Amino acid sequence: MALFPAFANAAEPGEPPTGSSEGSRKELDWLSNPSFSTEDALLLHQRATEVANLVPEKSPLISRSTSRSELSGESDTDESLKQSSKKRKKKKKKHHNYKKTKKKTKGDSSSSESDQDTKHIKDKAEGSGRNHEKEGAANLDKKTSNLTSNHFVWLDDIQAFTAETFRIDKKPDPANWAYKSLYRGDIARYKRRGESCLGIDAKKQCITWDSSASKRKQLQRRPERYFTKNNVKMLNTDGIPVCNKSFPSDPTAFIPVFQMETDDPSDTTDVNPLGIYDPSTTVWLQGKGCKSTDHEPVNMQQTIQEPGININSILMTKVEEHNKKVRENPRDINAWMEFVSFQDELMRGPSPYASKGEQEVRRKSLKLILEKKLAILERAIESNPSNVDLKLARLKLCTEFWEPPALIKEWQKLIFLHPNNPELWKKYLLFCQSQFTTFSVSKINSLYGKCLTTLAAVQDGSMVSHPLLPGTEEAMLAIFIQQCHFLRQAGHSEKAVSLFQALIDFIFFKPDSVKDLPTRGQVEFFEPFWDSGEPRIGEKGARGWKAWMHQQEKGGWIALKPDDDDDDEEIDEDQEIKDKSLPKWHIWLDIEYSREARHWLPWRPDKTKKETEEDCEDPERQVLFDDLGPSLIQLSNPDLQRQLLYSFLQFLGVPCTSKLFPSNLYIAMDENNIFESVLSDEKPLTSVSFPLSGFNSIGHMDTMLRRRHHIGHYKEGEEFIQNVFHVLFLLFSGKEKSNLSICWLQYEISKVVQCLQAKNKKKLKAQGRKSKKLAKNLLKEPDNRNHLSLWKLYAYLEWLLGNIDDARKVFDTALCMAGTGGCKSPQLCSLSLLYAQLEVELLESTEGAIMSRAVHILTKLAESGPYVPYSGQVLSVNVLKARKTYEHALQDYLSKTPVSDQDQVSDANQLVNLVGCYALFQYLTVGIDAAVLIYAQTSEKLEASRPQKCENTGENFGIQNFPTALEAITLLHTNLLRFHMKISVYPLNPLREALTEALKRYPSNQSLWRSYIHIQRKSHSASKARRFFDGVTRSANTLEPWLFAIQAEQMRKKLTENVQRADVGEIHSTIPETGLTNRIVALFEHAVQSENGTHCPLLWRMYLNFLASLGKKEKSKGLFYKALQNCPWAKVLYMDAVEYFPDDLQETLDLMTEKELRVRVPMEELDLLLEV
Repeated sequence: MALFPAFANAAEPGEPPTGSSEGSRKELDWLSNPSFSTEDALLLHQRATEVANLVPEKSPLISRSTSRSELSGESDTDESLKQSSKKRKKKKKKHHNYKKTKKKTKGDSSSSESDQDTKHIKDKAEGSGRNHEKEGAANLDKKTSNLTSNHFVWLDDIQAFTAETFRIDKKPDPANWAYKSLYRGDIARYKRRGESCLGIDAKKQCITWDSSASKRKQLQRRPERYFTKNNVKMLNTDGIPVCNKSFPSDPTAFIPVFQMETDDPSDTTDVNPLGIYDPSTTVWLQGKGCKSTDHEPVNMQQTIQEPGININSILMTKVEEHNKKVRENPRDINAWMEFVSFQDELMRGPSPYASKGEQEVRRKSLKLILEKKLAILERAIESNPSNVDLKLARLKLCTEFWEPPALIKEWQKLIFLHPNNPELWKKYLLFCQSQFTTFSVSKINSLYGKCLTTLAAVQDGSMVSHPLLPGTEEAMLAIFIQQCHFLRQAGHSEKAVSLFQALIDFIFFKPDSVKDLPTRGQVEFFEPFWDSGEPRIGEKGARGWKAWMHQQEKGGWIALKPDDDDDDEEIDEDQEIKDKSLPKWHIWLDIEYSREARHWLPWRPDKTKKETEEDCEDPERQVLFDDLGPSLIQLSNPDLQRQLLYSFLQFLGVPCTSKLFPSNLYIAMDENNIFESVLSDEKPLTSVSFPLSGFNSIGHMDTMLRRRHHIGHYKEGEEFIQNVFHVLFLLFSGKEKSNLSICWLQYEISKVVQCLQAKNKKKLKAQGRKSKKLAKNLLKEPDNRNHLSLWKLYAYLEWLLGNIDDARKVFDTALCMAGTGGCKSPQLCSLSLLYAQLEVELLESTEGAIMSRAVHILTKLAESGPYVPYSGQVLSVNVLKARKTYEHALQDYLSKTPVSDQDQVSDANQLVNLVGCYALFQYLTVGIDAAVLIYAQTSEKLEASRPQKCENTGENFGIQNFPTALEAITLLHTNLLRFHMKISVYPLNPLREALTEALKRYPSNQSLWRSYIHIQRKSHSASKARRFFDGVTRSANTLEPWLFAIQAEQMRKKLTENVQRADVGEIHSTIPETGLTNRIVALFEHAVQSENGTHCPLLWRMYLNFLASLGKKEKSKGLFYKALQNCPWAKVLYMDAVEYFPDDLQETLDLMTEKELRVRVPMEELDLLLEV
């Protein structure tokens, strides 16, 4: 091929010219190129085209034609290429300083590499004398290498061209001298799975990997604890059942895995030849739709792998069920309430509505739950606008959101709509009473008055718009007693006493002329009598409202001369401060306590001394009719009238059979004496259990550290109680009068017991004389001469005073006088039981018990003959006869059916006494096991045959809640076991089991709890007791389990500290502390959050006392204000605070004054007294 195609026919070099054209060819010789080779040109063209396709279009070399000048100017092109690349690098430097070092290294290595190649090719061409074809190829290779070195080309893009795929960088990296290894960015990354290597013989070869990073990661990753986020989430999810419910649940050694069979195996063999796919996968492989979930068997493996889906579906099903219930039956209140409580369960699990990502980040917000509950309740109220329970539930939720004023408005609206609902009133009163921001004593007192006035109007029928609900009268009395306790706790004792005085006069001494009037009309007639200055209940010469009205109609009273034998026990104000060197706060507490004890009676001007109302030094001691008029109510039920009297006696500190109503039981509990077992350690069989321990009686406002200063009341208070009894004796006769006498004598015995506990011999002697004188006077009364219960108490009083021979004479006299009633006489049984128990307590061991006086007493009771005093050992024949008699009598009582409620109560009491006598008899004649057997059999039969009787014994008989027969029998059982353990060796387990069973049934019985913590305090292991307390607090709604659980832990802590602080050198404590403090604090926190504990002053006092004893002053102060948020009316809390934080005395007194609590010693008066 010619260099120029137009002259292609020109003669080729070396060919001789032919013919006529010879001359012309010679002329064109200059066009021929002797060094040109056609094959080289084609090869060169082909290579240049390939390179042009690879290099970007912007390259300046592609546009240049391939010619000789290019080949000859190879070096020029190389130089220009270097310069252009250098210019580009300079421009990039300005913007990418951080890439400077890296790019420079790469540029240098490329240029050095191309120089090496050029040199190498030239040397070879000169040395070996290669032809021009080889030289051209080398030049082309050099050019291509230049291109690829200066522009990054990916290996995958180069298919045919593989000459310079890798390059050698011969320039050393100085960093390798400084560091141990190559730069990690230059080393290819990879992840190794497992520790093995493919291709090695496992038996002969082994590779050890040096993997420090993975070890470090393993060390950093600690095992997760149960409280971590993931584990809490897992614990909150429901478990998946592994057994099939269709199979019988007989115990097997393993969990069977059932084979999943498809419906038609013949169709699935093609897609599932090995049978390894589950049914849904097989169906999918066949190209069919998924079966309905109703007919498809549950795939356990899938459920286990994806628990979230399973739980979501369960929750969604429950949500649908609840929605369906309330949609189909919107009047079902329980369904709405269940739906509300279900929201807590719904929030514990993952949200069924959220996507997978949202489930992970979703916060379980309390506000979210409350808002959902609120929305449900509002829907429920729309469907049931007249339902009170739903509205109360809504208000309870709103306390978390709303301010107190808004809440009070909502409550007022609710009360306005339902003024006849006493339960609603109770909740409203408690709510207002516990709102610290809006609380003041006068406000709450007037609110109580408004409540009782409204309910009295409903009761009279004068409020026509609302009907009278059942149980309103009982609720009114409960609210009245609650008001009295509120005033007592706020320090306004005079008002509380006046309220009781006024209501007793208003009910029991009402003139016949006003009985037909409505309540408010009667109150208007009662006001002149109250303001007339005539003696009231408990004051000397009190005759009552009725007698005053009759006398007024005749022309007024005849003035009598006063008795001159009144010796006032007034303490001079100057003598109130005994020691002026004491701190100011201490002196204030002493005077405040002293006045609280002496001035609890309302002040009345003494007309004999010509006193007027202006003579009263403390105006707060006078009670105006406006403070008590609105609270006067009518009680038509005789049982409720009696309950009012017993409540007043209990209020004055007289122990009696009645109990406060459960609704206000815990808000009135404020005294720390429920843990004191009166003589129970020394005399377990006859330990005195006074009802209503835990309540301060009037005139006692002791701080936690000081405890009770004096026993009973001062002279004025004792005279007041005596006058009250004398007035009540005029109202009743017969059995009721005898019951009042028993209460009075029990009060005297309680004072003797307190003297014994305080070990005050001088006071005990004086008190003993007074009590014996009263007992003899009561027994001289014609109605009481044959009353065995009074004889029993008198004999017990003599026994407590240590006059055992005199007591035996009294017992024997009473038994001789009782006649031949035997086991069928309840009073005789009770008397014999106490006499026998006191005699048994004198025994030092069970040896010789058969010869004791107790066996003689119990045998004579069974014989039903005249009683003969003890002369010696009882004959064996008589013992056998007595045993048979007891057995038959017990069977008769257990099979007897009561006729009326009255019979039911007397039968219950008789059964308890009979079982006590029989068990004690068996204990003395046979042994402890025989006695325990009787208790166990009786309890079993009572539970099985007459559960209704046991539960309702007290409730059926009016309002006096007598302890049930089963409860009393359990108490006798545990007391006997405790006594036996005291005098002989016996395992603890039977007693512990008896107590735990009884406490599960009666979680509010304080006597049983006292016995339980008494036996547990000696145990080194507290885990059993803790588990038991935990179980009872979860199941029971009462507060006693919390209080005694805290007390048990505090006793344990005290014991531990005593051991650790004992001054006997080095001690290895066998009872470790193990976080007892934190455990006690946690118990307190849980208790104060419970429904009954939130407003219990005693619980807050115990908590405050515990924190103060630890020395945590700041925390204690914070807790004090938290307690005030819940119990702002309790004056004892403020007095405790004065003792714990003496520096803040003025601040505490200002707070009391602001809330209108009674401050008997203002700071100004104290300063004046200190100056005198």
